[in-house]
Parts: sequence; C-alpha cells; structure tokens
Amino acid sequence: MPWVPGLVERSCFPMSESGHSQPGLYERRRRWNRDKELGHQSLSGPGRDRDYVPWDRDRERRDPVDEPMAPVMQKTPIILVKPPADRSKAAPPLAPAPTPATAPPIEKPIVLMKSREEGKGPAGTSETSAQPPTAVAKVEKEGQRPTQPVYQIQNRGMGSTASSGVMDPVVGQAKLLAPEKMKHSIKLVDDQMNWCDSAIEYLLDQTDVLVVGVLGLQGTGKSMVMSLLSANQPEEDQRTYVFRTQSQEIKERGGNQTSGIDFFITQERIIFLDTQPILSPSILDHLINNDRKLPPEYSLPHTYVEMQSLQIAAFLFTVCHVVIVVQDWFTDLSLYRFLQTAEMVKPSTPSPSHESSSSSGSDEGTEYYPHIVFLQNKAKRENFCPRNLKQMHLMIDKIMMHSHLKYKGTLSMLDCNIFPGLPPSYLDTEVNLFLLPFMDMDGDDALPRAAPGSGPLFSLLPGYKGHPSFQSLIAKLRSQVMSMSRPQLSHTILTEKNWFHYAARIWDGVKKSSALAEYSRLLA
Repeated sequence: MPWVPGLVERSCFPMSESGHSQPGLYERRRRWNRDKELGHQSLSGPGRDRDYVPWDRDRERRDPVDEPMAPVMQKTPIILVKPPADRSKAAPPLAPAPTPATAPPIEKPIVLMKSREEGKGPAGTSETSAQPPTAVAKVEKEGQRPTQPVYQIQNRGMGSTASSGVMDPVVGQAKLLAPEKMKHSIKLVDDQMNWCDSAIEYLLDQTDVLVVGVLGLQGTGKSMVMSLLSANQPEEDQRTYVFRTQSQEIKERGGNQTSGIDFFITQERIIFLDTQPILSPSILDHLINNDRKLPPEYSLPHTYVEMQSLQIAAFLFTVCHVVIVVQDWFTDLSLYRFLQTAEMVKPSTPSPSHESSSSSGSDEGTEYYPHIVFLQNKAKRENFCPRNLKQMHLMIDKIMMHSHLKYKGTLSMLDCNIFPGLPPSYLDTEVNLFLLPFMDMDGDDALPRAAPGSGPLFSLLPGYKGHPSFQSLIAKLRSQVMSMSRPQLSHTILTEKNWFHYAARIWDGVKKSSALAEYSRLLA
C-alpha cells in the first residue's frame, strides 16, 4: 500500500463518531508521563528504566492524579461570629449612620476614664463583634494618645453589684454607718510582750490617722493624760477613764497599773498607745519575788526590765507620729539618756524595695523620727514663772541638741495665750514643752481666799494661782497635739489596717533586733 502523507498520523489517534481524531487524550497522556518522570527522577538524572504500566482510563476517572502543587501560606482564620451563648446577649443592630455628605465630620473622642466592666455589657459586645481584632486594636490606638494615661475607677466592696449597677441597700447603709465606738482600751502587747490581734476589728481602710504614744517613769500620770486627751474630761470619775489609772491600793504598795501596751482609737481616727512605765521598780520587784523565769538571752532581772523598756520606746519611735514624754519633776537626766539609747537602737525605716535597701540604710534623710513632746505634769506654781520657763527650754535644748528626734518647732505654750504678756521672741530656743498643774487643785475649796480685812471686793475673788486652770490647759494641749503634722511612717501611705500590720512587723523586728541583743550583752 503506498504511503499517503497524514495517513499514519490520523491512524494513531482514535476516531470519534463524527470521523475526527481526538489528539487531546494522547497529549494528556504524554504530559502525565513527563510530569511523572520529573517527580520520580533520581539524583543522577531523570529515570529512564522504569516499569511500564498500561494506562487505564477508568482508573484515572476513579482516582484522579494528584498534581504536585507549590506550598501555599495559610492565614490564621478570623472568627467574626460570636458563640451562640454570647450572640443571644447582643444588642439589636444600631441605626445606620448618616452618610458623609450629610453628616458633619466628628473627631474621635479621647477616653480619659475607663471602667473595669467596660466591654462586658451588651453594647460592648455588639460593637466589638462587628470588627476583627486588628481593626479594634487600630481604633483604640488611634483614639488614645500615648501621652494621656487611662484611669480606672474601681468599685471596692461592691462584689457582684458592680457589674449590674444596682447596689444592695444593706451594703450601702453599712458603708454609711460610723465605725464602732470603743468604750475602753484593749491590749496591743500583753504583759508577756506578745502581740495581740484584737485591735484590728476597730480599724478602717482609710489613711487619715494620727498615732500618739506615751513614755514616762512610774507614777507620773501617763494613763490619766492619755485618757484626758482621747475621750474623757477632768470632772469625770477616774474609774471610768478609757485607760485605767492607779488606784489608791496600788499607789500604797508602789505598784504599776499598765502592763505592756494598751490601744484605743477615737471617732476622729486618732490612735492612742499607753505603755507600761519605763525602768519600773515594781516590775523588777515582781520578777525577783515571784521567781518568774527570764528568757534565755537575759541572765539578770534588771537587764530584762531595761531591755523591755528599750523595746517599747524603740517601737513607739517607729510607729507613732507623736510621742509624749511625761515627767512629774524637772528633770531626770537618766530619762534623757534612756531616750537617746532608744533612738540609737531604733529599727530603720523599711526601704521600698530590696534593691535600694543598702543605699537607703546609710542615708539619714530617709529615716523616720517622730515628734517628741515633753510634758511636765504636776507642775508647781514656780514652774510657770517666765524666768524658770526660759531656763527649762534652754536646758532641754542643750541635752537634745544631737538628737534626730523632732523635739522643737511643733508645739508652743506662747501661741496658746497662756502667757499673754510674753512676746513670741522671749524664748530663744523654744522646744516642745508643755506644763500641766495638779488636777486636784482646781476645786473652789482648794483655792486660797483673800484675807478678810482686804475689802468686800477682794474677799470675793479667788486667790492667785499663777497659771490657768487645769481644764483650760488640757484643752489647749489636746488642740495642739491633734493639729500636729502626720508624716508618712514608711515609704508608702498606710491605712489604719496597714498600720496595724506594719506595727506588728516592727514589733517582731524589735524583739529580734541584733542591736538590742548586742546592747544587752554589753549590759551583762
């Protein structure tokens, strides 16, 4: 048969029913073989020696050939629909915003306050669900300037009522009620020098608090002065005072009334701390005669009594704003020596962080020192003489000139109009000294009357006392003590309850103080 051009090519292709060839199947098979060779070629090159597998059209239809595809980077899906539980809480759709052509341009507001519950309500969920997180973050970044902080208003003590916006009337009424009023003092430190936790029940979470402590020898009238400054009046019975005073029986046997540290807080949020007498002979006599066992670190009773006094004084110098030093005669030099020793062993003010503890300990400017008020109780008539008063101020200033305690500049008898004829410049160095006369000398029966022959007018006048009445002086002292400044006791502002925990930590540190232990070893 002669060769006809195009006959072989037409015969290689299957024919369709219409008589035309179908070259697509052949081309697809050749392309499939070429792709298969490229996908299974070895390192030496394309593989030519491979088994021939006949092509099955039905298998190709059942199992389509997977062509190799280039790796595709998948993006993290963004969920724009909330769960069904939260979808039910969503608010109805808002009204469509006006078109830019009709609405004036509105600048985005700057949020200066943001409540804690914002974004949790129905309105917050409907607005945030319509935008992806990236868009929401972009809006927040554009709406707030980096130089303007965002403030949060916290609803303390509301609990579940803060989210709902409805406050329980019982809770609101409890917040408006005044704190419980104390009727008598309670123990802050017992006679065994152990801390007591009962005082925290009367404290609040507020920072406007003044702490006043007292120091003094035995029988000087510390408890009486603290009772009159806190809650009592001079005309009241002493048996009703908030701080128990010495009874006649205790005075006769030379005992002390207060042991440890007593606590009392007024309605004006002023804390008063009454302490046992320092260097007390009655406490020493009680230790010796009752054979009380001393702590192992103390070998002698008098050393233990002195260390107890130093612990109490160092504690007051750390946790009090004002410390009143009461004495009933002028003056005992051993008392000032004791104050300087207590200042020496006083614990340092805790640093705000551990990193700055080493640097702050050497800086005296960061140490806290309280105001010291020298109260001359049971003062006589000659003590109110201006010449003697000036000598008393000068002597105290000479003794305390090297002390860091604030013993001058915060209390003045000349400013109280007690000495109306003396100018303010009369005292060159005025210290915090105040004089109180005997309280039982203010009765009309105790005042000396003028002589009967001095005339009808002078016989009706009381005798000359040389000082104002006790009621007037105690009122002026109370006014000056309560108006003293209230500096920070530590590097942070303390509430009443925070002060209680701070004082407990200071007392524990005082009892374990290495400086007091070394001083006790030197005394032994």
